[in-house]
Order: sequence, then C-alpha cells, then structure tokens
Amino acid sequence: METKVLTAHVPLPLAQKVDQLASRLERSRGWIVKQALTAWIDQEEERRRLTLEALADVDSGNVVDHQSVQAWADSLDGDEPISLPR
Repeated sequence: METKVLTAHVPLPLAQKVDQLASRLERSRGWIVKQALTAWIDQEEERRRLTLEALADVDSGNVVDHQSVQAWADSLDGDEPISLPR
C-alpha cells in the first residue's frame, strides 16, 4: 500500500499522551496516530450517513411534531406514560 507523510502540529500534552500510549502498547507513534485517525474518519463518515438518512426522513415527511414529543416527555413523570409518538 502506498503511503503519504502528513505533518500536524499538536499540543504538547497530546503528543506526550501519544508517546506514552505508543510505549505502553509497544507500537510506533505513527501506528497510534493512524489508528486514531482511522477511528475518527469512520465516526465522521457514520455521522454523515446518519445525517443524510435523517434528512431523507424529513424530506419524505417521516417526522413527529414537537407538541407530540413534548406531551410524551411530560407523561414520563406520571403514573401512566403515553406511548412513544410515531
């Protein structure tokens, strides 16, 4: 696999944590940074996927109005909560 060197300035405390983790795991700094970057990118891609899915729901009218949600939330304090609005 081809690679590319990326350079980033990070706060010293963060760099120290990376070094400590690399030492504890007996891995290189590069390996730690690659794992962290991969996890963050995966998280951001999932966030984007979920946002687009939610926007598609809104576009198709698959929403619950605020008053229904508020009534449901208010009922949770009572003895007989109402069912979740759909």
